[in-house]
Amino acid sequence: MSSRHSGIVQVYTGKGKGKTTAALGQAIRACGWGMRAMVIQFMKNGRNSGEVAASASIENLKFECFGSGAFV
Repeated sequence: MSSRHSGIVQVYTGKGKGKTTAALGQAIRACGWGMRAMVIQFMKNGRNSGEVAASASIENLKFECFGSGAFV
């Protein structure tokens, strides 16, 4: 019997501050325990982003940004 590992999807939404901080905190903790993590941002484009730049130095953390750079 093969061992299967399931992942966890967490979605942070809402007005105000704290969504990116909460998501990055969870992702960094997971990476610290040897797990892989991915942060996906739909509203930010990733250019001139400190969190994207910092994530390059964290093993097992992948960042994807799909925003256009302007809010609708």
